[in-house]
Amino acid sequence: MKIQKYREEHRNSLVEVWEKSVRATHHFLKPSDIDYFKGIVKDIDFQSFQVYCSFHEEKLNGFIGVAENKIEMLFIDPHFFGKGWGKTLLKFGLEKLNATEVDVNEDNGKAVEFYSKFGFITYDRTEKDSQGKDFPILKMKLH
Repeated sequence: MKIQKYREEHRNSLVEVWEKSVRATHHFLKPSDIDYFKGIVKDIDFQSFQVYCSFHEEKLNGFIGVAENKIEMLFIDPHFFGKGWGKTLLKFGLEKLNATEVDVNEDNGKAVEFYSKFGFITYDRTEKDSQGKDFPILKMKLH
C-alpha cells in the first residue's frame, strides 16, 4: 500500500472516491444532499490541512484529512471496503498526524462502529451538521 501527501493533481480522483464512498455508506442522504456536499468538497483547499491519499496500482483509492488533531475526512473507494485500507489510513492518521478526534454522522452506523473498534468514544452529539443541516453528528475522541 502506498500513502502519499495530497497533490493538486489528485483532486478529481479524490472527489470521485469521496462520491462513491458516500453513495455506498450514507444511505440517509438524498441524491440532492450528495450533490450539495459534493459542491463543497470540490472547493475545499486540500493544501490547508494534512491530506494523504492511498493508492492501489497507482490509482487513488482512499484518503484521510486531518486538521490539528481532528480527522475531517476518511473515505475509501467501495471496491476496497473490508480489505484493510480504511484501517491503514486511520492508523496513519493516529500515528503520523496525531489525530485524536473525529465527527461522525450518527446515521452512519458502520463508521461509528469502525471508529469505536479503534478506541474512539462519543463525548458529545449535535442535532445538525456543520452546514446546519438536520444530520445529527457524534463527536468522538480516543479513549
